[in-house]
Amino acid sequence: MCGIIGIVATTEVATALYDGLTVLQHRGQDAAGIATVNGTQLRVHKGNGLVRDVFDAKTMRLLEGRVGIAHCRYPTAGSEGSDEAQPFYVNSPYGIALAHNGNLVNTDMLRREVFEQDRRNINTQSDSEVLLNVFAHELDKRRTLTPEAAFQAIDGVNRRAKGGFAVVAAVLGLGLVAFRDPHGIRPLVLGKRSTDAGNEYAVTSESVALDILGFERVRDIAPGEGVVITARGELHVRQCAEPAEHAPCIFEYVYFARPDSMIENISVHKARMRMGVTLGEKILRLRPDHDIDTVIPIPDTSRDAALEIANVLGVKYREGFIKNRYVGRTFIMPGQGERVKSVKRKLNPIPLEFRNRVVLLVDDSIVRGTTSQQIVQMARDAGARKVYLASAAPPVRHPNIYGIDMPTPEELIAHGRTEDEIERMIGCDWLVYQDLSDLETAVAGPKFPGMKFDSSCFSGEYVTGVEPGYFEGLKQLRSDDAKRQRRLAL
Repeated sequence: MCGIIGIVATTEVATALYDGLTVLQHRGQDAAGIATVNGTQLRVHKGNGLVRDVFDAKTMRLLEGRVGIAHCRYPTAGSEGSDEAQPFYVNSPYGIALAHNGNLVNTDMLRREVFEQDRRNINTQSDSEVLLNVFAHELDKRRTLTPEAAFQAIDGVNRRAKGGFAVVAAVLGLGLVAFRDPHGIRPLVLGKRSTDAGNEYAVTSESVALDILGFERVRDIAPGEGVVITARGELHVRQCAEPAEHAPCIFEYVYFARPDSMIENISVHKARMRMGVTLGEKILRLRPDHDIDTVIPIPDTSRDAALEIANVLGVKYREGFIKNRYVGRTFIMPGQGERVKSVKRKLNPIPLEFRNRVVLLVDDSIVRGTTSQQIVQMARDAGARKVYLASAAPPVRHPNIYGIDMPTPEELIAHGRTEDEIERMIGCDWLVYQDLSDLETAVAGPKFPGMKFDSSCFSGEYVTGVEPGYFEGLKQLRSDDAKRQRRLAL
């Protein structure tokens, strides 16, 4: 999962891109980069670390131009080295910088095609660089540089690439190009603001970046749609892929997106509130005579759901953990060792909220389970009489292959285990999960009943299909052992 943003403005865009990245930082803490276009020059600065660490006043002054893109990286494929930071750049044709959120599932085949057929070289293990070269080749075939040529190139990408992807690209001589995979798995939203000098546009992963920059949210970019915004601020849109099943990623609403974002015209905040209502109703069905004294969220993502669970159950809601704001999101730490060490640095209990109480801890989801084990033990050590654990999402039994770095099945606590077995491993007195049908209903809400989602990490059903042997290859990329070996090799 990554954060991307592209802007075409009537004034310099570097500072706006930087500000946009800071509010998308939750989507990736591994690396950050900005590329700007100034006439015939394309300037790129990127590196490992948080946005504030990668850029300083000197580098920002060098990023001149009124067209630009930016990216914050959370690695799902490739290595953890600085050469994987985005945007990526190729100088042929014209000069193109590209940033990508998502994951391709046919990268190996495309890599061979790019080398053997397109006669282009890939320097990294990143599927984003592969995607850039596919787009560059398709654009080069058009022998012209117009919005129409860009749309034809996007159509070529959609025919060749398979997976979840949202893309922004800066093309010298044209402007900003953006597009989304035919299933709309990864989010992408269009914004606009009017100035005395003309219209300005932004494309980004989450609407919260538009809010902070003063853009009006126009709409989500449709699945398979292409957008071209010329350097003069002219907006062109085109459907560039055959209709496919629309399946936005449901984990955006569960965990990744900020609650103040709108995705597919659904408020993330309201979706999480509805998750709490349905889970609270399930708890009442299963244990109408429950003995819960207090509902306590595991900060931050579960707060909305926890508050609604407390309301449904008619018990107190309390903040029981204080979070250290200077430790990154544990889910996206690079290895299990770092995740384990980070939990106690990240959270500290308030004993008064636990002592002699039956507490229901609420988390957004349970992936590996090691964090849950430690938090349950923290609650016991703080004096809780009993510790129950509720997950606002169903059991995560399968890897996500469209841009979320969920581990191999063997590293998922729910894979191949019953809920009773998971409960014993975590060490809580009772474990309750959200049902998948309730989660999908909660996210869709009353305005979009029956809406479909990519829920593959819960159901194991992959909307793009999966080639034989894919998961074996994924294990070599995503297992904690494989990542540890790559880091040692750096």
